Amino acid sequence: MGKIFDIRKYGASADGKTICTAAIQRAIDACHEAGGGRVLCESGTFLTGTLVLKSNVELDVAAGCRIVGSTSLDDYSDFSAVGFRTQNAPEGNVKSLIRAAGARNIAITGDGEINGSGPAFYDTSDSTLWGRFYHKPQYQRPLMIMLYDCDNVRFEGTSFIDSPCWTFWLMKCRRVNIHRVRVAGDQKMINNDGIDIDSCRDVAVSDSVFKTGDDCLILRSIRNMFDEPAACENVTVSNCTLDSWCQGVRVGCPGDGEIRNCTFSNLVINSQNNGILFDNPRRYVPPDGLTTADVHDILFSNVVVNCANMPIGMIVEDGIALKRLSDIAFSNFRIRSGGPCVVQGSPETIIQNVSFDNISIETSGQDAVVCRHCRDMKKNNVELSNQPGAV
Repeated sequence: MGKIFDIRKYGASADGKTICTAAIQRAIDACHEAGGGRVLCESGTFLTGTLVLKSNVELDVAAGCRIVGSTSLDDYSDFSAVGFRTQNAPEGNVKSLIRAAGARNIAITGDGEINGSGPAFYDTSDSTLWGRFYHKPQYQRPLMIMLYDCDNVRFEGTSFIDSPCWTFWLMKCRRVNIHRVRVAGDQKMINNDGIDIDSCRDVAVSDSVFKTGDDCLILRSIRNMFDEPAACENVTVSNCTLDSWCQGVRVGCPGDGEIRNCTFSNLVINSQNNGILFDNPRRYVPPDGLTTADVHDILFSNVVVNCANMPIGMIVEDGIALKRLSDIAFSNFRIRSGGPCVVQGSPETIIQNVSFDNISIETSGQDAVVCRHCRDMKKNNVELSNQPGAV
């Protein structure tokens, strides 16, 4: 099992009031310097700011333990790393509760809870943004987990609750295993994504539950975020339930690089908006104006979707010329929706080789399936039931 480093022995107080950042970090540092082991966080509430995970350290958040993020931005430090372009961070957010850069063999495990105190960063008395969300504050909101260039990463059993911004941002990481976690947040918080898998490879997400205001699972390859861009590839997602007020799954943006060889299977998606979305509008084009997204060989199978809008959306706005959006397969779907499945390319981007196999669609919208600017569409055993206006 390795050596155990109990954070209480390094001065951490479980009263939920004392800032324990320095004490918990001392335990992490001691574990790392000893060659690795387990940093034990037993029952109680531990208030903290930014913590830095280091190689060969497992942060064990035991059942009954709550690690709670401070509500003061002064307790969070900015993330920086060689090759990471801080100035291009989405939403300008480079603060996080837990982070690591260049670490190897790291883990967060245990059946306890890490809580980001998300609602404290919003005016919760005003939820009129788009008739649904709290208005975005004018200052940074910390993310919960930021990992960059890490190898052999494991998350297992832990609940990640109320991140003020993205819950996980995994960047250029390799060999990541996320198993049996719970990601949940106040669904009136905008930008509290579940897991953003950005330019990573060999990632497995399984047997997990998500409930977020923003997208639950996201595949990205943010090209202008790194000095040396990388593909997002070899990602598998299986046996998960996704509950979102935006999208269950989002894949790519127009300024991304390559996203390829990824599978999603055995999912239940409940969404107040869309189920699965590949969205490429002008408003997401990066400042350099380059629309370099190359998205291909993505498979979805055995999926139940209940959503208010599009269950499946593959959309490229007119004027957007992507490198490629092709070879996407959807099989064994059961859909109930308020809108149609949409495969809509642009004159500049013809969506190619999309297949629908064994799909049942029951929609209350005006259309069940809409296709435009596409080639080599394949449909096998697609059952449509269209009842406009039905609830």
